[in-house]
Amino acid sequence: MTICWPFSQRTAVPELGWLPSWRRNALRSLIGACALALALLAGMLQPAALQIPENSLRDALLRAHASSAPELRVAVVDIDEAALQLLGPWPWPRERLADLVETLLLDQQAAAVALDVVLARPGDGTGDLRLAALAAHTPLVLAQVLDFAPRVQPLQTGVLLGGRAASTEDATKTLRASGYMGNHAGLAAARCVGHIGYVPERDGVLRHLPLYAELNGKLYPTLALALLQCVNAAPAHLPQHRAGLWRLPFTQQPEAFKVLSAADVLQQQIEPGLLQGRLVLVGSSALALGDFVSTPLAALTPGVMVHAAATSALLDASARSQPQAPYGAWALLLWSSLTVALLLLALPRLPAWAGVALLCAMALGWLGFTLWLGLGLDAQWPVAAPLWAYAWLLLVAVPFEWWQSQRRSRRLLATLGQYVAPAVIVQIERQNLHHSLEPRHHLITVMVADMADYTRLTAQLPLAEAAALTKDFLSCLTGPVLASGGTLDRYSGDGLVAFWGAPLPCPQQADVAAAAALQMLEALQHFNTQRRARQQPELRLRIGIESGAALVGDLGTSFRSTYTAVGDCINHAARLESAARDFGCPVLLGPKVAAMLQQHRCRSLGRLRLRNTELDLEVFSLEQAQAPAKKPPST
Repeated sequence: MTICWPFSQRTAVPELGWLPSWRRNALRSLIGACALALALLAGMLQPAALQIPENSLRDALLRAHASSAPELRVAVVDIDEAALQLLGPWPWPRERLADLVETLLLDQQAAAVALDVVLARPGDGTGDLRLAALAAHTPLVLAQVLDFAPRVQPLQTGVLLGGRAASTEDATKTLRASGYMGNHAGLAAARCVGHIGYVPERDGVLRHLPLYAELNGKLYPTLALALLQCVNAAPAHLPQHRAGLWRLPFTQQPEAFKVLSAADVLQQQIEPGLLQGRLVLVGSSALALGDFVSTPLAALTPGVMVHAAATSALLDASARSQPQAPYGAWALLLWSSLTVALLLLALPRLPAWAGVALLCAMALGWLGFTLWLGLGLDAQWPVAAPLWAYAWLLLVAVPFEWWQSQRRSRRLLATLGQYVAPAVIVQIERQNLHHSLEPRHHLITVMVADMADYTRLTAQLPLAEAAALTKDFLSCLTGPVLASGGTLDRYSGDGLVAFWGAPLPCPQQADVAAAAALQMLEALQHFNTQRRARQQPELRLRIGIESGAALVGDLGTSFRSTYTAVGDCINHAARLESAARDFGCPVLLGPKVAAMLQQHRCRSLGRLRLRNTELDLEVFSLEQAQAPAKKPPST
């Protein structure tokens, strides 16, 4: 009876370790697709729980990517502490503000000037008239505040200036304001006006600006965009924005901008032409004025520096003839595809710790890749999305593969446990030989053992006694095989087939097999002693042993699995076992196994032509075996 463990394809499906490779790959593909889909979905929707780590990662990338190279297109005139101490506290007379603007436009020949200051109340008459004339006839951009906070009573101070009619499409894509704080009515003729409202994140950091804001059916540009529109330098294609908010790229460090004190400008202490052709923003860094926000680059940033950064980024967008390509989308798609390929090809072949290390390396590689390409500047594609995929894979795919590996190991050990001794199983586990069931070529030594005259001995016995005799006889044969580390291939009625050299290598396999044969004879001798005491006939054993190359492994099908060996040496051992009857010796050895013996002696018995073949072999007996009485005929 051949020992096999049958199972149908239907019952094999839950045991994933038995799944065909295409089904396992389909499962891995599904896991990878789910990881990619969840990562992209989480990145695009950005639920509140993921916004904080996403923003923190982007901020770190921005700080690492921001350049300190001088920004020659934009400058800042700062109403700083020194200016307030030298020229007097705020608010300054409007005459002084008019002097500052005229100096910048006429003496320094700045391209345009934007005031990051709201003049909600009238001042001195002459100064207001001068500012009104400058706002109406020169590239002077005034500021007004749009309020985005929901209020019971909307904020409405001063006069709301500028704006263009909003279409239905614009209204759905633009952030809506609830109120405003404008300049006084004396400045209503201003040609260029921009809003300085913003919406901070949950953590209080300013990362976005509304390029346009909608109020009462009109669209109002932000101060930086209004500054460029005033000199016809606005980008033809606005940067990508989401829900009406544009993520500021912050491509320059604050020290990249030329910052001049307002006192130095008014007192003509700067070199002529220093600001020629530049866009100049006038604002304040004085603590008394309190115009500070938190940005990714610094916890305390003057508001005018935010508008300077926005102006610089919009100038970069104007320099591009085409909309910026979605490099982030392509990079994300490419990296996600690599992740799925990694899941299909690499992770199943790696131990759990190596899979974790590989995923961590991929995460670090993605961070380096995004830093190199500056993907943290892309507002539309979440930088952290692949990291969510890797985290999901760490939580699901790696444990899944580990579970699969454990199932395959248990399957391997359960199958091999029917063929080999427990000590061999322990060694297989210790050496982590997960693929011991895969068919491979091995040099093995095969033993075929059988009971002589089995049919005659059991013909007159009751069925129960015949079964008990067979089991007791096979126990005498099986014990030495397993004790010596051999593999029990199968039982063949009243005998067995065993081999050494697989699944574990056995350098002394010929001597080990010979020793096992002698132990079988000794065990049978003890068993015959018991039978003689019960006045039962003695049993005789015939053994054939030969070595050679064979294909060894799980050579079954999806319906029945069996660990066995296939090769000429198995057939030769079976012929030798049958010929041992004619030679009159219990153990008959082939020439290959005899040549491999080092610890046992053998004796040549002549040559033998194997039955049903043209092969003529020299055969041998072990030293303890009885010499033949006569030369047998060919079998």
